[in-house]
Amino acid sequence: SVSSGRLSYLLGLQGPSLTVDTACSSSLVAVHLACQALRAGDCRLALAGGVNLILSPELYIALSHSRMLAPDGRCKTFDAAAKGFGRGEGCVLVGLEKLSDALAAGRQVLALVRGSAINQDGRSSGLTVPNGLAQQAVLRQALAAARPAPTDVSYVEAHGTGTSLGDPIEVEALAAVYGSGRDPLQPLEVGSVKSNVGHLEAASGVPGLVKLVLALQHGQLPASLHV
Repeated sequence: SVSSGRLSYLLGLQGPSLTVDTACSSSLVAVHLACQALRAGDCRLALAGGVNLILSPELYIALSHSRMLAPDGRCKTFDAAAKGFGRGEGCVLVGLEKLSDALAAGRQVLALVRGSAINQDGRSSGLTVPNGLAQQAVLRQALAAARPAPTDVSYVEAHGTGTSLGDPIEVEALAAVYGSGRDPLQPLEVGSVKSNVGHLEAASGVPGLVKLVLALQHGQLPASLHV
């Protein structure tokens, strides 16, 4: 709570100010909550994102004991050789504003967040085992909020940490939601920025969002590495 409050103090911000901790989804949940606050009129401008710094060995040791880390420190997302993820450090924030306010202020609009959704796995096979049906549900909720047809979506920036358990479940959920009725000549592209910068853990979501915005700007999808 102190970190977000201190940022508001330093920048002179007086709207909602909160720290979100939902593990790996934290920074994207912050974006979701910021969009809700903007729509509700709680604020006119929002900063949302996350930071991850590796300052002590304890979490490294715990992740190693759980066999969640890649021996070579690289995220081999969607590759048969994937054996875990590599940790990364970084800080990424996005500035969010209602489109009408941004246009009125003459700001450069980089992308439009048309919709978002959050949910929870509920009961699954274990703490680190994703629930594929819950993932399908949240994808459908986000599509309903944004209102495109699943076949209109051409690219998904995935969570994709490089684990042999989680990645296949995520891909199967994407196939179930986006694959039905899709023209084979217009496949769904899937990638993960974690292969480029590592897994930023609580801050890992917004780097993927920024990657997507840059891909739209440049009209090119960056390659996922180590496959």
